[in-house]
Amino acid sequence: MTSPLDGLVAEHAQIEGQLADPAVHNDPAKARALSRRYAQLAPVVDLARELERVSDDLSTAREFAAEDASFRAEAVELDAALAGLNERVRAYLVPVDPDDARDAILEVKAGAGGEESALFAGDLLRMYLRYAERRGWKTEILDSNPSDLGGYRDVSVAVKSRGSSGDGVYGRLRFEGGVHRVQRVPVTESAGRIHTSAAGVLVLPEAEDVDVDIDPNDLRIDVFRSSGPGGQSVNTTDSAVRITHLPTGVVVSCQNEKSQLQNKESALRILRARLLSAARERAESEASQARASQVRTVDRSERIRTYNFAENRIADHRVGYKAHNLDQVLDGELDEVLDALTAADLEARLAAQTS
Repeated sequence: MTSPLDGLVAEHAQIEGQLADPAVHNDPAKARALSRRYAQLAPVVDLARELERVSDDLSTAREFAAEDASFRAEAVELDAALAGLNERVRAYLVPVDPDDARDAILEVKAGAGGEESALFAGDLLRMYLRYAERRGWKTEILDSNPSDLGGYRDVSVAVKSRGSSGDGVYGRLRFEGGVHRVQRVPVTESAGRIHTSAAGVLVLPEAEDVDVDIDPNDLRIDVFRSSGPGGQSVNTTDSAVRITHLPTGVVVSCQNEKSQLQNKESALRILRARLLSAARERAESEASQARASQVRTVDRSERIRTYNFAENRIADHRVGYKAHNLDQVLDGELDEVLDALTAADLEARLAAQTS
């Protein structure tokens, strides 16, 4: 039977054939892109097969329903199952962000609130590291600027999926970008008063060399002595690197590693991700001024979430999500929050597609 998923199933088969060609793997970037798309389409193939099976079983049950009451009952069940499958089909027919299957670079920066904000930034970092651990993802701290009390003024971490996965890291974490607000009694508060402070989170799809063409002549690279906690060589040699992309004014600094070369490579990874994100945002803005209203859940200009320690409550203001399990969320149990955001985004895109 004809299925609305046929085009996607055909694309999956075509990519499978391309990946079987050894010549494709001579271009690693192309092979990675094809592998990401192949993984994205794998659930579509499974859904199409299930849809065909249930449809065939329903036709058979209806054919014999007049003669046997058991077939009538089965037809009712299969009809309900088919309706559920068709609802899932709608979701797959909505165009996906091609960056969703990518790995991500996540940046957390302390905001208003001094040391308390830096401590909260550290709490957010641990939350994301624990979530990545639960998902089986690999994390790598690219750069960090610790605070005196153990938090972070700013920190950048690369989050990578282990192997091919249709549920990419960026696609899962992209709604985390924005201002996160905390309400609690700071460790520096002797009177026990609740304070409000904030930290900012930025989530970028990790770029590959071929995604962003960076002319070395457009870069100003400065080296300087690392500051903050670290081993002897970290603090006594000019190993820290600051890269300025002259055409855009984007500046990235890295000082985590003892090697100047390693810090340069980490800085370039962050720079590529920022330039890719900026280019995509410009293209999307030019293509559709209505995008911000269609997908309000990714508006980074708003305070997106509040963490209230006194009530053990987490609230995401974009979708009205509330739960009294803040301790569990900070321990990395983020799936319920992210599921709510993903569902809201899908509903918005479905509504935009049908309007």
